[in-house]
Amino acid sequence: MAPKGKKADAAGAEAKPDPSELKAEPVSEGKADAKPKKEKKAAGKKAAKDSGAGEEVEKKGKKKAKVAKSETYKLYIYKVLKQVHPDTGISSKAMSIMNSFINDIFEKVATEASRLSRYNKKPTVTSREIQTAVRLVLPGELAKHAVSEGTKAVTKFTAS
Repeated sequence: MAPKGKKADAAGAEAKPDPSELKAEPVSEGKADAKPKKEKKAAGKKAAKDSGAGEEVEKKGKKKAKVAKSETYKLYIYKVLKQVHPDTGISSKAMSIMNSFINDIFEKVATEASRLSRYNKKPTVTSREIQTAVRLVLPGELAKHAVSEGTKAVTKFTAS
């Protein structure tokens, strides 16, 4: 206890006990290692505040919350657009609408395929359920083209 008093007198601050000095023995090595790291960061921030450059150091020290990446079809929409009309562009609003459209169709087909597999008491959704779901969700000629393109894609995938 005597060293604490000397530290407080030397620094000219109140005699508050240091959390690291309260425990005589660490509970486990992992916890003992974690405590000093936190204290070092806190000490660094206090020193930075005193030096006058506190704002810059605090911004660097703070961690930003991780933003979940949202997967979109924007890149693929753009590639198809350039295949069909190489000289045509697309606005961000139109791209957002197209992305929402694809997500909606995907959800409808997936829901229908899931329903079909449940009707047939099968635990697995196969290409057959997807094909039937596409025929049910999409109208007429569009369904025929989608089925032929899907069949072509599956054939290409199994061949490779």
